[in-house]
Amino acid sequence: MDKQIVRRTARWRNWIMAGVVAGGGAIAISAADSYFEISKNLEIFNELYKELNIYYVDETEPGKLMKTGIDAMLSSLDPYTQYIPESDIEDYRFMTTGQYGGIGALIRRKDDRVFVSEPYEGFPAMKSGIRAGDEIVEVDGRKVGGMNTDEVSKLLKGQAGSAVRVLVKRDGAETKEHVLTREEIKIPDVPYKGIIDAANNVGYVKLNSFTQTASQEVRKAMKELKDQGATKLVLDLRGNGGGLLREAVNIVNLFVPRNQLVVETRGRIGEWDKSYKTLSEPVDATIPLVIIVDEGSASASEIVSGALQDLDRAVVVGERTFGKGLVQQTLDLRYNSKIKVTVAKYYIPSGRCIQKLDYAHRDSTGKVTEVKEEAIAEFKTRNGRPVFDGRGILPDVEVQDPELAKVVGGLYQQDVFFDFATQFRAKHESIGEPDQFTISDQLYAEFTAFAKQREVNYDTESMEALDALVEKAKKERYYEHAKAQIDALRQGLAPDRSEDLVRFRADIEDVLRNEIVSRYYYQTGRAKAALASDSQVRKAIEVLTSDAYGKVLSGTTN
Repeated sequence: MDKQIVRRTARWRNWIMAGVVAGGGAIAISAADSYFEISKNLEIFNELYKELNIYYVDETEPGKLMKTGIDAMLSSLDPYTQYIPESDIEDYRFMTTGQYGGIGALIRRKDDRVFVSEPYEGFPAMKSGIRAGDEIVEVDGRKVGGMNTDEVSKLLKGQAGSAVRVLVKRDGAETKEHVLTREEIKIPDVPYKGIIDAANNVGYVKLNSFTQTASQEVRKAMKELKDQGATKLVLDLRGNGGGLLREAVNIVNLFVPRNQLVVETRGRIGEWDKSYKTLSEPVDATIPLVIIVDEGSASASEIVSGALQDLDRAVVVGERTFGKGLVQQTLDLRYNSKIKVTVAKYYIPSGRCIQKLDYAHRDSTGKVTEVKEEAIAEFKTRNGRPVFDGRGILPDVEVQDPELAKVVGGLYQQDVFFDFATQFRAKHESIGEPDQFTISDQLYAEFTAFAKQREVNYDTESMEALDALVEKAKKERYYEHAKAQIDALRQGLAPDRSEDLVRFRADIEDVLRNEIVSRYYYQTGRAKAALASDSQVRKAIEVLTSDAYGKVLSGTTN
């Protein structure tokens, strides 16, 4: 933060604190001063908070009460402006660095018990032999039954180098003690990279986040793939909700020359009006590149995909992105707390801002609305292709990821995939290479028999629409007249679990295969196995290995 901003922030903080400490005393500010309304309301809030804590009928928790008030105030602005109390600083650090001190494992709660859902590859939990499906019974002598996952997570986390004693139970057997030395856990930004089409030398990089090491990891992955013979590249940003803006700029810089504008930020205060350009020479400014995105690609992911689209440096494949064009800055507060504030909007090289929701204007119910259709403006890429603002990044080649069958959601919610994979891992020491593992007819029959023993409930959208139709028919007094037809339709639409296990085998197999593979090959194997049936990845390869790539970038596609 530059010195001018530091001085301004310090003056503002001192002024605010003077208002709070003053209690009921007046602050000598002219009514004409733009800060008068702030001063007045600070005094009102200060008095209200004091009287509430003194006179409210039940005992209050001042800290919790204040946190509730702060959160409510900030939620009236946008979901990205947030107060971060000292107790949440570790979570904030994890979001920005991907690092924390712990044993390296995801956990989940089932009933009143807590289980390991996935150890991180190469970290203490995995190295000690703890597996997905193991039940955590105690942490440092404290029984965790009945605790929620946040409580157990806090027990497992701690200073790197410190020891933690964990008792686990596997398959109902006796408990086993593991004494683990906590490490600095760094979740990789790039969980998988590899050659996905050897015949056409297509490399693939999956980027999950934009922490401080994102560009370094992508750079390293690119160089490794090029050394393996990759002459074309797919960068997968699906589900990547963003992170550090500077890392987005650095990743664009891997593909475009030095001194290219990547993004500009513009705010209400002049200090936030900045331009971000590439600073270094690229790793490869000519390698054919496809970016895959979906509705979970947001913020920094949209800067990367949008800038490379605007510069006609990559073809974007997949689904329309989330549409977050807002920039946050984190400022320090007293008592080791922070506030993350939306300070600006960002604009990519064509000049467009892709922010979809207009938080400054809400409808009569207070609901945030999308940028109005008539306000959507057209911009041009470097080659003159039309692109638009206000709606996220629209892919050059749209490929909708098929929605999974509802039965898959039911099986997932009831932990059927998880429990079957746990049982499978206990019986099989190995499965071969992750990209070669398939669900045989015999294995699928075992899974369906297992699933039928469990209570799996799920509703389809068709049934939900029928229920809504019935309610409407009753209001309009047509229901009795059409009851026989409605009952027949209900019988035809009602989900039948046994039939759905056959009808939607392909969807179920995809999830089951990934879950089983992860028990042997962790996050790397899960990512590798998922590529086998990925329609958007197949389309990316098709674009890179045909004349479609050049046609899209030149704007000559029909």
